[in-house]
This record gives sequence, structure tokens and C-alpha cells, in this order.
Amino acid sequence: MFSGSIPALATPFRDGSLDEGAFRQLVDWQIDQGSAALVPCGTTGEASTLSNAEHHRVIEICIEQAAGRVPVIAGCGSNDTRNAEMHMVFAKKAGAAAGLCVAPYYNRPSQAGLIAHFSYLAENCDLPIVLYNVPSRTVTDIEDETVVALVRKYPDRIVAIKDASGDLSRVADHRMGIGREFCQLSGNDELWLPHSAAGGRGAISVTANVAPALCAEFQAAIAANELKKARDLNDRLFPLHYAMFSDASPAPVKYALSRVHDWFSPDVRLPIIEASEESRRAVDEALVHAGLM
Repeated sequence: MFSGSIPALATPFRDGSLDEGAFRQLVDWQIDQGSAALVPCGTTGEASTLSNAEHHRVIEICIEQAAGRVPVIAGCGSNDTRNAEMHMVFAKKAGAAAGLCVAPYYNRPSQAGLIAHFSYLAENCDLPIVLYNVPSRTVTDIEDETVVALVRKYPDRIVAIKDASGDLSRVADHRMGIGREFCQLSGNDELWLPHSAAGGRGAISVTANVAPALCAEFQAAIAANELKKARDLNDRLFPLHYAMFSDASPAPVKYALSRVHDWFSPDVRLPIIEASEESRRAVDEALVHAGLM
């Protein structure tokens, strides 16, 4: 259902509030630079520090500004099933193409609990679901058997997975258990190339925030089976992939965006603080290496 370079958009703040103007500029720039879809209110979008009203406004702005040019996969995850449902219902009404639903964090549900959670969402809102597995943040791992069971149970409702487990064997496991057509997207920029080689269709990317054209070109090379070009582009992007996590995310990517665009502020919300001097240095070096600064 989805493919290509898909940025997990940073949410711009200025003086503690959502900077709507900067966010609209970011959406336009991403589309102009070749991003295939947009994800507002994910981890990089600091969804965990947004009020529900802000969360919905960010989704609304993204869909309004995209104006049908690319699909919007709205971040709808929560550790409260009813709150996730509320986000999904709003995103559906606003015109989102799908909802990105992370495994409930902090609660540490069992695999049976995960099946119950996602089943409830699939049965109570007809917005397509993109599963989001990121056990390094949620502690809970959506295991292969659980993914297979959910997709088999709701083949028209659970349409894709963003896998940030770091385990490349899962691409083949999902293909064997569900089928080759199931949409798998990498959630780890540094694994984008091998994930695609194993059968992935693209990435929901942090790096694409600041290097959308390069990431789109990289994905196009993969799709065209131009391996040498893809490797060369991967080499240009690789230091940036790691620099984006040289401090607590999304501080480094917001700093990077502030270096590329004077209309984007590096402001973050507590408990995240602005990128350290060491992190800023790593970002600057990576931007130079990629030819972006």
C-alpha cells in the first residue's frame, strides 16, 4: 500500500508552541523534494509531549497542506487503547490514508494483550493500520507470530508494518507467514538498504526530514535495482543516519533542520533538551559529508 522514502516528520515549536507556519513549509518542502508519504505525530514528531488538541492539529495541518499530493500516515499510537481509537477516528475524518499505531508502551502487554489491542482498533475504526514495532522504546515486542496472526485476522485493515526491531530476519519471516505483497517498511535508517534487499518497500525515516531528495533518490535506485548507485548514496547518508541519534531524538534532527532552513527552530520539549555540543558537531560533519551544508 505504501512505498518509498517516508519522513517521520519533526514537529516545529517556537517559544513553546506549535509553529504552524514552519510545519506547513516543512510539508511543502518534503513533497517538492520527492517524499512519497508523510508521517506526522510519530516518535520524531514528539507525539508523547503533545496534548490531544495539538496532536490532532498537527495531523490536520499535515493533511491540509499535503492537499492530496501524497498520502498521510497519521501517528495514532498510545498506551491507552481508547486514546489510540480516538486518534484514529479523528485521523480518518481528517482524511488520513492510514494510522501508524505503535505497540502500547510502558504497560508491557503480553502478546495476547497486543492482539486484543490491535483487534479492538481494527474493529472500531475503519482507518487502515500500519503496525509500528520499536521494542527499544516500548519494551514490548510485536513478535512475528503476533504480526502474522493480526494480518491474517484483518487483511483489509492491517496493511503494513514499520519495523524498528533491528532484526532483518523478520522481513523474511513476515513474507513467509503473510505473503510477499505485505507492505514492510524499515524503521531503522541505517538498515534501509539490507531491509529493502530482503523484501522491504521503503522506510519511515528520520534522516529524510533533513535529506528528503537524497533519500528519495536512494529509494528510487533501490527500486530500479541500481545497486551501485544505491550503495554510493547510502555511503553519503550513513553518517547522517547515526548523527540523528547522537543525542536524545529528535534534538539532533531538529538541530539539523535549523542548519538547513532558517525558518525551522531547534526547539524541543522537556524532557528532551536541545542537542549537545558533541551532537551538533556530529550533525554538522554529517551534513557536510552528505553535501547538504
